[in-house]
Amino acid sequence: MKNFHGTGVALITPFLEDGNVDFQAFAKLIEHCLEGGVDYLVVLGTTGEVATLSKEEKKQVLQEAISINKGRVPIVYGLGGNNTQALVDEINETDFEGIDAILSVSPYYNRPSQAGIIAHYQALADACPVPVILYNVPGRTGSNLSATTTLTLAQHSNIIGIKEASGDLTQCMEIASKKPHDFLLISGDDMLTASMESIGGVGVISVLANAYPQIFKKITQGTPVEKKNATLSLLEINPLMYAEGNPVGLKFLLKEIGICGDQVRLPLVKASLELRQKIKKAHQSI
Repeated sequence: MKNFHGTGVALITPFLEDGNVDFQAFAKLIEHCLEGGVDYLVVLGTTGEVATLSKEEKKQVLQEAISINKGRVPIVYGLGGNNTQALVDEINETDFEGIDAILSVSPYYNRPSQAGIIAHYQALADACPVPVILYNVPGRTGSNLSATTTLTLAQHSNIIGIKEASGDLTQCMEIASKKPHDFLLISGDDMLTASMESIGGVGVISVLANAYPQIFKKITQGTPVEKKNATLSLLEINPLMYAEGNPVGLKFLLKEIGICGDQVRLPLVKASLELRQKIKKAHQSI
């Protein structure tokens, strides 16, 4: 099994002014992240605006990431939804060459019971030829994977970890205290990475690592003082990434540092003037 410790970067999908995917900027972004020391790439997660990509675009983005990466670091493919059978069908139709694991968000909108969430993930894990990483993000899905649910799913041989973005450290501590020793507890909140590591977490799947991979290398691999200082350096800019929807703020930040344009797809719109000014100011202080 590949090592999913350290910094995973939840890659954005850059767009051109005409709305098409900007593959040149995508390549530039990946090289920026790899040169900055990220440990693995997460392709087509929610930060990648996957909900607005066509089936053909998703295939192209994934293949481009695999091609650019050239096996340098593991690749995690975002593959989740709220129709279990459709996801199983998609798994059966997917070529997993070059994919090391999938990151699968908890079913959204239908708001299933904990028993339904368990059955959903078990069906995916049974069908999937690569390991599954759970993704708990109640702010997006409308439901929470309880610690008990996560620990139940951790017993499945093909479920290897969870990206925990509930923001509930007590819940994370319960998982950490009772999980199998090789089950990965991964932070889904950039600012809680060091705190999660202190209770048994193994790193982060990060939004801001798109822009600041070297800072996250310090957060996940540095001394205690480096971890603290690196985390606190992001205190002002982190909330701005979500103020008008993810990845609106992040794409403007990436434009500021010369990686790609700030185009997003509806229903998201570009950052407001007020947000752009705040991001510029916060970035200059890092």
